[in-house]
Amino acid sequence: MKHSPDERGFFGKFGGAYIPEMLQANIEELRENYLRIMNSENFQQQFHKLMKDYVGRPSPLYYASRLSQHYGTNIYLKREDLNHTGSHKVNNTIGQILLAKELGKSRIIAETGAGQHGVATATVCALMGLQCVVYMGETDVKRQMPNVLRMQMLGATVVPAMSGNRTLKDAGNEALRDWISNPVDTYYLIGSVVGPHPFPDMVARFQSIISEEIRWQLKEQTGNGLPDYVLACIGGGSNAMGAFYHFIEDPSVKLVAVEAAGLGVDSGETAASIAKGTEGVIQGARTMLMQTDDGQIIEPYSISAGLDYPGIGPAHAHLHDIGREIVIDATDKEALDAAFQLTRLEGIIPALESAHALAGLAKMKFKSDDVVVVNISGRGDKDMDTYIKYMSK
Repeated sequence: MKHSPDERGFFGKFGGAYIPEMLQANIEELRENYLRIMNSENFQQQFHKLMKDYVGRPSPLYYASRLSQHYGTNIYLKREDLNHTGSHKVNNTIGQILLAKELGKSRIIAETGAGQHGVATATVCALMGLQCVVYMGETDVKRQMPNVLRMQMLGATVVPAMSGNRTLKDAGNEALRDWISNPVDTYYLIGSVVGPHPFPDMVARFQSIISEEIRWQLKEQTGNGLPDYVLACIGGGSNAMGAFYHFIEDPSVKLVAVEAAGLGVDSGETAASIAKGTEGVIQGARTMLMQTDDGQIIEPYSISAGLDYPGIGPAHAHLHDIGREIVIDATDKEALDAAFQLTRLEGIIPALESAHALAGLAKMKFKSDDVVVVNISGRGDKDMDTYIKYMSK
């Protein structure tokens, strides 16, 4: 596809593989083999069988009639929250675990913020009988304890990251250090479209099943497979890339990514890396990230652990750079209000991450005949403590 990276892993001026020499062999092994393995008939059969029989795909595309009435348009919800493990993350972890096994790896490491990727990784490791270590910022361990307990029940070792502000970025740093120390038997299962090439492309391909389904489901329901808008929340950006992937070359489809503004884009407490970021390198890729004038990472903030990241996937930085992706933002309060709105109107409790995408609806102007798809990337079980505190105010 036109939006795939070049042979060096660049999407325009973003991407690449800025890695220490000690990681070169790991990345080269992956780069040389991932497309061959992914495109093999045996891999595709295993992947799609697990998607159907284990994950429960296709996930429904649900016409939200009361939400549609409220906004005066036609809103469809892509129900990734109904996947096994409760989010879109399992699409990618199943793909990468099959790839890791093909490469002969026996130990899996991962980073996680909200815990959904950690749970999905622990799940597939249990399924495949592989050792699992998940790095998670200490801040996120405390605010996402239900997912920590799920990971531990699945047999994973959860290691708190104690550096920085102890969130997703710091968990990623710890995972990279582990991979450098254990290059032979260990596979780093990255959870988003971030990191050095080929991870952004590989994760996007696994998550593209979301937009692949949206196209045929929408055609089935409306007679037209092309929506007018697709909205998704964005931190690193895997659920957004999955929801956008098969529409990128259709200019009539507006792709809307909603960043986490935290307490406000200009508050100093934000994770809006497009709104507040500049070009730089983070965890192996050139992209847009929040940094000081001398290149030090500015610690992000969001009520949502899964969006609490100072950068964005390089493919998203590129799509925004060329004007193909519209990026807006939503504050903590706007996301919380949107979550309760969906709950009361449709009986669906979304993850705080997905609530940011829903908050984007109030910031757009839609026509009555528009078709709008919102990717509900995860369910809200893990965020009940936050929601209960908000209700009690």
